[in-house]
Amino acid sequence: MAETPATANKVVSELDINPWSVAGGTDASGNAIQIDYEALSKKWNTSLIDQALLDRFEKVTGHKPHRWLRRGLFFSHRDFEKILTKKEKGEPFFLYTGRGPSSGSLHLGHTIPLTFTKWLQDVFDVPLVFMLTDDEKALFKDSLTFEETLHYAMENAKDIIALGFDLKKTFIYSDLKYVSNHILMNTWEFSKLVTFNQVRGAFGFNESTNIGRIFFPSVQCVAAFATSYPEIWTDEPLKERKKEIAEIQCLIPMGIDQDPYFRLLRDNAHKMRFPSPKPALIHSKFLTALQGAGGKMSSSDPNSAIFMTDTAKQIKTKINKYAFSGGQVSIEDHRRLGGNPDVDVSYIYLTYFEDDDAKLEEIYKSYKSGELLTGELKALAIKKLQEYVAEFQDRRKEVTDELLEKYMTPRRLEWSGTAHPKIK
Repeated sequence: MAETPATANKVVSELDINPWSVAGGTDASGNAIQIDYEALSKKWNTSLIDQALLDRFEKVTGHKPHRWLRRGLFFSHRDFEKILTKKEKGEPFFLYTGRGPSSGSLHLGHTIPLTFTKWLQDVFDVPLVFMLTDDEKALFKDSLTFEETLHYAMENAKDIIALGFDLKKTFIYSDLKYVSNHILMNTWEFSKLVTFNQVRGAFGFNESTNIGRIFFPSVQCVAAFATSYPEIWTDEPLKERKKEIAEIQCLIPMGIDQDPYFRLLRDNAHKMRFPSPKPALIHSKFLTALQGAGGKMSSSDPNSAIFMTDTAKQIKTKINKYAFSGGQVSIEDHRRLGGNPDVDVSYIYLTYFEDDDAKLEEIYKSYKSGELLTGELKALAIKKLQEYVAEFQDRRKEVTDELLEKYMTPRRLEWSGTAHPKIK
């Protein structure tokens, strides 16, 4: 059994979260410390999602909030209430999210914000643009070529389609293939507005940072401008950027590590020739690595993650061998003292994939009391994850090159949840 991480000891290394890596703090004994999301929200000046916001969401949409909202797994936001107001009034808005393709397969953690985005698309019935940042991954990972990341982007796009996004409402694109015309014009215009000091402050760049990395944030930021997509709003692609299109607000579901990009965007969106509203953001926590507190699943560490290509046997082996346990060292001690579900990775995974709130609460109490043993808790998690991954793999087999091309063809999108923009 893994050693229980100390959380009460003095912190000797601070939490480091940025768009390219997540490193939890450690205590004097070298143990990882759980990420304090409330402190992170306070540090970055975001708003915590509270019950009043969830109640308003249900009232406006007629849908019960997703279990990941109810359980605080999506925990923070910027201006989400403004999106609810737009939905209430029937005013247009759109969804934007992305994926940095650094490998040929998604892991379980990647699917969390993507599955949530798909749910928002269904609930709001609005268009979605999906950016594959194959340019970024080649810029920030010295071991990867642009040809490799483009190939990964195409494989990842098939994975994304297998999550169930509505073809009529979804445009998926690769930066290396699509960035030209209006999105490129927006990129150049936005880059004129942002100083090196601003990107250095946001991302920690210095004099040794290559200029591709320094420029890239402009590309990712302008993906949130409706004017970047002249094809999706009208029957014929718009020949020029339009003020009416620029006024369409964007909602971006994402991991909290991506927030620095969009703080930069929110500070500068009003300076564009055709000003856009600040994008609304909704932030997820990280899906804990198998090893437990202080980290997230990573494609570069196969033993930290459940991959969407893993077999049922591999999932079972990884959970049994690597998943950090909150149980005691012996069955006798566990029965007497109980386990700690709050740090137990198997239980944490169940909070994501067990839909029944009452059943989840019963598992929590049973494990905490010592009635439910570590092996039994792991078995519950294994079953849920095996089902989730197997269902995904069945859908993935149905994604052909022809279907991929349909999703990635720039075209007018169709939706019914809000009004369509009126072009003068």
